[in-house]
Parts: sequence; C-alpha cells; structure tokens
Amino acid sequence: MSVLERVQTDAKAALKAGEKERVHALRLIASELQKAAKEYGADDVEVLQRERKRRLEAAEAYRGGGRDDLANAEEREAEIIASYMPEQLSDEELGAIVGDAVAESGASSPKEMGKVMGLVMPKVKGRADGKRVSDAVRERLTS
Repeated sequence: MSVLERVQTDAKAALKAGEKERVHALRLIASELQKAAKEYGADDVEVLQRERKRRLEAAEAYRGGGRDDLANAEEREAEIIASYMPEQLSDEELGAIVGDAVAESGASSPKEMGKVMGLVMPKVKGRADGKRVSDAVRERLTS
C-alpha cells in the first residue's frame, strides 16, 4: 500500500470517528502527495519532509506572534505527517554515516562541509532532518 493510499484510508477512518483536526491534516497531506505525483513525480518522503518542515516553521512563527493555540495545531499536524515518514536514524547511526562520508571526501575543515553533505544526504533520505545532518557534519569537522 502506497503512502497516499494509507493516508486516504486513515482520513476515511478519522472522518467516521469524528476527528476533524486529523481529517483536515490528512486531506492536506493527500492533496500534496497527489499534486507532487502529477506535477513532477516527487518522492513521497520528500513531500512529507517538506510539509512537516512547513508546519514546524509555521508553529515557530505563530509562537513568535503570541498565538500558542495556532502553534500547537501546526505541531500536531507535523506529528501526524511524521507518522507516515520512515523511522528516523539514531544519533549513533547518523554519526557513523557522517564519519564514513568525511573519510570518503577527505574533508578536514568546516569549509568543506558541502562535500560531506552531498555524500550524506542521499544516504539518509527521509530518515534525518537536514538541520540535524548539518549539525552532525559541522560537529565532526570542527572536532
């Protein structure tokens, strides 16, 4: 079963259960997955990552504006989206991948971070946030 089919099935179940907020979030996710498939054939994981990131950024902006109620709603949507994403890498697994990439690229300073990121990102696709990867690479290159 594809991610889109799973989201649509879960949206129907949430609608029957009367979970309005969950139905809203799932319909938005389904819409984005369908649009991405039609327009540019994007990977489901990329779409989910992008949508989750949008929700988290919106939550941060709402908090900055003193709207905790809206921020909490955005964070709940981000959690729903995250439930359809692959399991995230542990810090140890990410550290091992970063270490291998640093060795492979021969990078030795933070100035060469781009080389390492270029090797790491395809390996962790959907299983680690870009900011988390960037922090791990920076830490490895500065130590």
